[in-house]
Amino acid sequence: MATPSRSVTRIELLQGTLDLVILQTLRWGPRHGYGITQMIRAQSRDVLQVDTGSLYPALHRLERKGWIAAEWGITENSRRAKYYELTRAGRAQLKREIASWTRFSAAVWKVVSATEQGA
Repeated sequence: MATPSRSVTRIELLQGTLDLVILQTLRWGPRHGYGITQMIRAQSRDVLQVDTGSLYPALHRLERKGWIAAEWGITENSRRAKYYELTRAGRAQLKREIASWTRFSAAVWKVVSATEQGA
């Protein structure tokens, strides 16, 4: 039997969940891509880690939907970077996403925490 070489703590985010987490992160103010990934990682205590191959397509998708806007700026390291911020439509979508996630996670919890019936 093979044993894992390290404990698995990284969780892959589904597209809808990633969108929700990005929108929530931008609720706290504009950030560039690296700043978004660092905030997600910090807020989840290193459980959620978003790679660039997932982040930038999600940011572009959210921008096309009008939920975020982007503008070029200078980072704290004096580098040029695109900063993303939540739009008014994005704030409204975030509220809908949070309500949906709350219902979904409560339903999943009911299933996984239920004791076996009739055993």
